[in-house]
Amino acid sequence: MNLFNSALGKNITFVRPAYFIISGFSAIPNIKYYYVFLCFVYIVSALGNTVVMAVIYLDCNLRTPKYIAVFNLAFVDLLGSSALVPKLLDIFLFNHRYISYNDCLTFFFFSYTFLSMQVFNLIALSYDRLIAIMHPLHYHAKVNHRFMLSLIASFWLFAITVDVVAVGLLTRLSFCRSVVINSYFCDHGQIYRLACNDNTPSYILAVLLIALISMCPLAFIVLTYLCIGYALSKVATAQERYKAFKTCTAHLSLVAIYFIPLLVTFTMSSGIHPNARIINLSLASVFPPMLNPIIYVLQTQEIKVSVKKILKVRIEAKVKVNKVIIK
Repeated sequence: MNLFNSALGKNITFVRPAYFIISGFSAIPNIKYYYVFLCFVYIVSALGNTVVMAVIYLDCNLRTPKYIAVFNLAFVDLLGSSALVPKLLDIFLFNHRYISYNDCLTFFFFSYTFLSMQVFNLIALSYDRLIAIMHPLHYHAKVNHRFMLSLIASFWLFAITVDVVAVGLLTRLSFCRSVVINSYFCDHGQIYRLACNDNTPSYILAVLLIALISMCPLAFIVLTYLCIGYALSKVATAQERYKAFKTCTAHLSLVAIYFIPLLVTFTMSSGIHPNARIINLSLASVFPPMLNPIIYVLQTQEIKVSVKKILKVRIEAKVKVNKVIIK
């Protein structure tokens, strides 16, 4: 972070507060019931994503490029929920609204990195479906293990780099007025708007982040499914079209769960109450990690078969052990 400051001159002094105050849920009535709900969401999310990762790891048949992306999505969802929800509960449920300057920037970095990776995983899965349906004969040549691992690694590198730059730009800001963040976590937009010096670089980066992490991925996914729809329209029979489209239902469900709440919140931002906006955005952050593993287990035939096979092996092993003990 010192590189950002030294580039501006050694004599510049930035006013950095000892702490920020997170005030997002403080004005919402009966909010404790929502905290109980968040605890439930986090437990289901942690268990569900752990199960998905374990199933993919244990079943050799699922070690395909597509399920590398699914494994990474479950991994990111688990880390993202663990970075956000426990800290959120600590802040509001136990009334620890004061968060130190460095802790707030760290909280922001990890939250944004994992949220960004959720979107990038949707891009990887979208590309996988595009090639599988439009170029089925060349699928294994174009989407192999090396390609998928390289794609995911590049997404990780990009997300980390962008968020490091965002944190670095925040360290250039002076906070000589309010230190109250009107959000449920250390939100980038809320932080840089509190600055009393020029926050133009952070504002520009915020606009770029919205474009690179929300609008461009959504546009790519929509374009992908327009191409898939066009390709399926050329398929001879309705049964073949249905069978091909069925392989996309899990991914389409993930896209809808992630983007629809955000689009509704931001398109209705002028007419929505601030408390409702905070609740909607927090749900958009914690709901996808909970629902993603449920959707993949229920809608993906390979994972359902794998879960049944693993459970059957475990039950048979337990029965054998019991027979040995009885003998």
